[in-house]
Amino acid sequence: MSTPTPAQQGLAHHVLDGPTSGPPLILGPSLGTSLAVWEPQLAELARTHRVLRWDLPGHGGSAAAVLGPAADPPGETTVADLARLVLRLADQQGWRRFRYAGISLGGAVGAHLALHHPERVEALAMVCSSARFGPAQGWRDRARLVREQGTGPLLEGTAGRWFADPATAATDPGSGLLADLAAADPAGYAACCDALADYDLRSQLGGITAPTLVIAGREDPATPPAHARELVDAIPGASLLELAGAAHLAGVERPAAVSGALQAHLTSLPAAPRRN
Repeated sequence: MSTPTPAQQGLAHHVLDGPTSGPPLILGPSLGTSLAVWEPQLAELARTHRVLRWDLPGHGGSAAAVLGPAADPPGETTVADLARLVLRLADQQGWRRFRYAGISLGGAVGAHLALHHPERVEALAMVCSSARFGPAQGWRDRARLVREQGTGPLLEGTAGRWFADPATAATDPGSGLLADLAAADPAGYAACCDALADYDLRSQLGGITAPTLVIAGREDPATPPAHARELVDAIPGASLLELAGAAHLAGVERPAAVSGALQAHLTSLPAAPRRN
């Protein structure tokens, strides 16, 4: 059963599931979605873990203002700023170490944490993610568009990037996530675009020491399998799973395969020490 958490100053919106005695697992969402993007995996992962799902600034239940000074002036937000939101959540729970899985931008946050805070990240999984999400100018342009017109102009093309099967957009999970995009706060969404513009870990991937699983959708136009292979080739000991019939939100289109791969990766580790 999910445990909603009351809004607290400086904390991203988050929900807790699973046994309180389970090893901590933090799940990060992709740009434009909410923590609901992890619903297809939640039951399986919460069997064995204390799962914390969080919302990006301006997405789901998180206000854009959760970024504080990091979003002022516009254009200055970084992935490091988003990573600090995760560390605040972990600190609030008393979690010195935790396992982390993230989709797309959420995966980038995990990679940053594993690289710059290796003492905190016990294991990492990156789902349809990348070491660099394309040229910075494209993200700057998208941020400007959203600040001026909101996320409405993005809706028409998003379903084709998120889902290999167009019919998925009409299902309850698909339509719900598209509704999350429509409802996203322009300031928060644009700040996340700014973070993606400056994100580039390609030369630093070899410094990630956490056991790492990379999952890719073979039909993903946003982060094609080549991005996943670049991660696996550079992160020591990383493993790769490519899924047919999946685009950018592979966990929605191939829920059982993603759940099984994550569970196998995460439960092969010893339990993390906990502090209550």
